[in-house]
Amino acid sequence: MYRVYNFGAGPSTMPEAALETAAREMMDYRGSGMSVMEMSHRSKAYQDIFDETEALLRELMRIPDSYSVLFLQGGATGQFAAIPMNLLSEGGSADYVDSGNFAHGAMVEAKKYGEIRCVASSKDVNYIRIPELDVAQFNPNADYFYITTNNTIFGTRYAELPETGNVPLVADMSSNILSEVFDINRFGVAYAGAQKNVGPAGLTIVIVRKDLLGHAKSICPKVLDWTIMTEKGSMLNTPPTYAIYMAGLCMKWLKEQGGVEGIEKVNIEKANMLYDVLDDSDFYRAPVEKKYRSRMNVTFTTPSKELDAAFVKAAANEGLVSLKGHRLVGGIRASIYNAMPVEGVKKLAEFMKKFEVENK
Repeated sequence: MYRVYNFGAGPSTMPEAALETAAREMMDYRGSGMSVMEMSHRSKAYQDIFDETEALLRELMRIPDSYSVLFLQGGATGQFAAIPMNLLSEGGSADYVDSGNFAHGAMVEAKKYGEIRCVASSKDVNYIRIPELDVAQFNPNADYFYITTNNTIFGTRYAELPETGNVPLVADMSSNILSEVFDINRFGVAYAGAQKNVGPAGLTIVIVRKDLLGHAKSICPKVLDWTIMTEKGSMLNTPPTYAIYMAGLCMKWLKEQGGVEGIEKVNIEKANMLYDVLDDSDFYRAPVEKKYRSRMNVTFTTPSKELDAAFVKAAANEGLVSLKGHRLVGGIRASIYNAMPVEGVKKLAEFMKKFEVENK
């Protein structure tokens, strides 16, 4: 069997143990005589899968009963609209931090539904850092305060969460959910597309504090209304059944790694391997300010665009794939999510050193 080290930003690599279990159960899930992807979402067999997956997520993130956990479709981008439609009050407003492409996109989308204030932005420096936050600029009467905890394209992360007082903190955690310990009680809403750290594309996780339910705008579609989805157990319509099953397998693997606490230590080790190479080099350039460096998405460049392209091509020949930077910034990007093994990062670090020697 041939396997590469996939550094793609999402869809991304998944635990081999999860893939192997899915392969074994593909034709016959535990004596049911059918694949999970053939099952009715209303069947007891599938409800058991769903309930186990939710229980695993609650355990891994220590989510209390005061929060609703939803498994939805539409991607994180669908929630850009769902958030203001569920949380913005009549005549109310929300504060947004513009820290990257997806944070900016969420802010633009939210402006369709009410008053949205940008309280800080790092767009003027091409998002190489999380913008400095001045609490004096926050609206203490805002309906919510919005951040993106990790910026996949630019390779930045919040070193610490903002203090928002009684204003609910809403976070897009698509690229670092389950990768480091967060106190979920700090958030009013936390949500994520699954295709980076949780499982395959198609599943969106929404974790919402229950006291924030029941305020959706009349124009909010049923499939985006968190109250209705909570009442229907995420099954107003057919949920992404197979993606939920795969997410559960990935969460089982994560639990075996020592849970979020265990994998966070590994993720710090992996990120340090690459940043150590970058910091010791006068060949590579890492644009992100050190304080805000992402542990999930390591971005860098060589001295020229031609060498960037040569790096990506040569790396692929070594089984190190999907290293091309996002089209908005170019360069090179290594996404090292939970399931990327330490061995893959070691191999990339050694390749980086070798490429530098050969191309100086």
